[in-house]
Amino acid sequence: MPLLKRARIEVYLPDKPKPAYRRLQKAFENEFLQTFGGATVIKDIKGLYSAEDGKTDSDKVNLVYADTPFDFDKNFKALSKYTDELREVALKASEEESILIVAHQIYRSV
Repeated sequence: MPLLKRARIEVYLPDKPKPAYRRLQKAFENEFLQTFGGATVIKDIKGLYSAEDGKTDSDKVNLVYADTPFDFDKNFKALSKYTDELREVALKASEEESILIVAHQIYRSV
């Protein structure tokens, strides 16, 4: 069978021991479950960042992602709007200055 071209949406959430962060992750899991029929969660990822002072900082991050039924190219505008809305929700619900949300093209074998 041919590969199917689809869009994947990934949300990288700080893993902080605060109820608001746990609720936010659950909200993304439920959003992807209801919207796309499923989600994958990868916990305890190590994120590395260069600080302004030249030192390296690290955080624990959880990744929540879903494969959509949409072609990435044909639905780019709608995917962009959706990910912008997800980012706005995440910023309002957390204490973060930024939340990384990624949309990219994947090829799936069915």
